[in-house]
Amino acid sequence: MANELTIPLLPCPSIDEIASFYEMLGFSVTYRQTRPNPYVAVRREDINLHFFGMNDFDPEQSYGTCLVIVADTGPLYEAFAAGMRAVHGKVLVSGIPRMTRPRVRNDRYTGFSVVDPGGNWIRINKAATEPEAQSKLAKAMENAARQADARGDERQALKILEGALKKAVGDEPEFQAAQEFRDELVERISGSGPRPGA
Repeated sequence: MANELTIPLLPCPSIDEIASFYEMLGFSVTYRQTRPNPYVAVRREDINLHFFGMNDFDPEQSYGTCLVIVADTGPLYEAFAAGMRAVHGKVLVSGIPRMTRPRVRNDRYTGFSVVDPGGNWIRINKAATEPEAQSKLAKAMENAARQADARGDERQALKILEGALKKAVGDEPEFQAAQEFRDELVERISGSGPRPGA
């Protein structure tokens, strides 16, 4: 068969809050119902996400996630960031909701994640595979991004990155990006409060 369509169905405590969040990112509500069960569907071009409301659902405990593959993550990130800035005056980088920044590697953006008000991780990745990082600092940045952006463990990411920066000489091509990522991790940690189990 061909032309199949898979749409994730993710939990949230409030379909109204989810709808407003995704509208901020440029999505349109394509379906909404409150009875018999709260349900909302949003769409932006070919990205379709559906959500169901759950009473007493705790976004901090969510395991909801989906992967969105795009040709280029840069324009989508910039559009989402512009929507956040228009509503909040900044890109939300800590707490729930938030959005991670894509890392630049080999002069191209890598993936980023959106954590919505339901605690669902919408992971935006490039369709093409990037070459492996070559320098120790670049590898540390990849490992830190994996910990922070994919697992939500900013403290472990900061530990990895600070260790690599201490060993760096300062002339590595990714040195400034690594320092900026470290600063972002510090902001994310200070803005999010304690994590469950931390």
